[in-house]
Amino acid sequence: MHVKLIRALALAGLCASSITSVSVSAADSPAKADQTYMTKAAGGGIYEVEVSRMAASKAKNADVKAYAEMLVKDHTAANNELKQLASSKGVTLPTDMPADKKAQMEKLSKSTDMDRDFIKQVGLDDHKTDIALFDKASKDAKDPEVKSWFGKTLPKLKDHRAEAEKLNRGEKTSMKH
Repeated sequence: MHVKLIRALALAGLCASSITSVSVSAADSPAKADQTYMTKAAGGGIYEVEVSRMAASKAKNADVKAYAEMLVKDHTAANNELKQLASSKGVTLPTDMPADKKAQMEKLSKSTDMDRDFIKQVGLDDHKTDIALFDKASKDAKDPEVKSWFGKTLPKLKDHRAEAEKLNRGEKTSMKH
């Protein structure tokens, strides 16, 4: 009788430790939605850096060039932070921009008015989309670290869009050359 009781307790302990280890590893991996936020942000971030490098090399207006260089710097830093966060969460991020962004970049590369088109497409339109994604993720992400990263990065995106709005109106910006 004691042997049966000991076996039953040992089996119960083994099952409990297995369940605990499964729930711990599942808890370490962010929710599917959080992974999607991170993947979209990474693809968009790669695009922002590459398209801004291109614009910085082709821009005629010094303010547009400075804006593009600021985007390269800021988005490179954000991309690196996101890579570290994703790595710590076991999330694999894309290493290239999405196909639709490649097509946008290709089209922009052929623009006859790079300054105007870059500000409209990247500074205004893309940042509007980015802000919506980051705002949603900063509120809805389940993982506190993922939520925090999106929340702390969001104000920089809003600043980028505000600078683009000034450039679009032909106003002086607060950027340094």
